[in-house]
Amino acid sequence: MDTTTPPPDYSLTMDQCWSLLETETVGRVALIVDNHPEIFPVNFVLTRRAIVFRTSGGTKMWGAVTAKPVAFEIDGYDAPNETAWSVMARGEAELVENQEEKDAADAQLLEPWQPGDKPYYVRVAPKALTGRRFKVNRPDLWNTRLSDPRRSSFE
Repeated sequence: MDTTTPPPDYSLTMDQCWSLLETETVGRVALIVDNHPEIFPVNFVLTRRAIVFRTSGGTKMWGAVTAKPVAFEIDGYDAPNETAWSVMARGEAELVENQEEKDAADAQLLEPWQPGDKPYYVRVAPKALTGRRFKVNRPDLWNTRLSDPRRSSFE
């Protein structure tokens, strides 16, 4: 066996990606700001096969109105199966103007975690949605940080 070849990863179907997105409440949105990438954690909901989050009038809102490409990512770890997964959406962000769409997001309890007024709703309708799941290396218990989630497989 060739030990230099990494183990295969398993691509997720689009439906599997949407299912994983439905299980999470926090993701990361990546924007181009002043010609460099920046990443922001956001809590979100799904409406009409789109990702919706609320924001104030700052950088995330500006990124939504400049029509530059954005990326959105979530990931997780399944301790019983010792697998990790990741889902990434790519597209453009836009402001949600329609009150019915805002109400639909609020009906799913889209409540900002950070205090302050968050009057702007931003939608990311993915043009590409990809994901993968892969088996993780078993940790060396003597050399792995206590906070590493892989340790739960042994405890």
